[in-house]
Amino acid sequence: MELLELMKYRRSIRRYQDRQISREDMETIIKAGTYAPNAGGGQRSIIVGVRNASLAEKIGRLNVARFDRSRLSGSYVSAEQPSIIDDPTMKSGFYGAPAVCVVFAMKNFLYSIPDAFCCAENMVLMAAELGISSCIIARGEETFDNEIGLTLLREWNIPENYIARCFVILGYCDGEYPQPKSRKAQRSKIIE
Repeated sequence: MELLELMKYRRSIRRYQDRQISREDMETIIKAGTYAPNAGGGQRSIIVGVRNASLAEKIGRLNVARFDRSRLSGSYVSAEQPSIIDDPTMKSGFYGAPAVCVVFAMKNFLYSIPDAFCCAENMVLMAAELGISSCIIARGEETFDNEIGLTLLREWNIPENYIARCFVILGYCDGEYPQPKSRKAQRSKIIE
């Protein structure tokens, strides 16, 4: 599939089958993240892949534990693929995805957030090419800001000057794969 067609096809999936992705596919997805653009070519991001569904669920629960609904700019995402914004009873920010990649970046580096999200974008596009569903999840910073989270960071040998910036959840879509939404008008301009 050509790149633009792949971009048009890919959707954020929030309903997953209970089926794990292969280690080989996760390695390929992580490799795509390591080739993302990054400030000054510094290659500072660290990506940790978790292929343990129960650990992914545990981290997903930490992700939503301190979710602050008052900071939202909208209150509805999708009937097809509902999010925690649509359903406040959801207990995991990872929606049952059996695998997750955590993207870490340096805490006090000016471009750590853009670097991390560039990694995540490369990863979701690679996942789509492999036939794997995905979604980029934010709230990385608060997910590990607790004793359970700090224990995981120590176990994973994440340097103290690094912070989780985002997640890429991975798995296989449960149900129909969503169709593309039409693009909103007035979102782009070219000035000559």
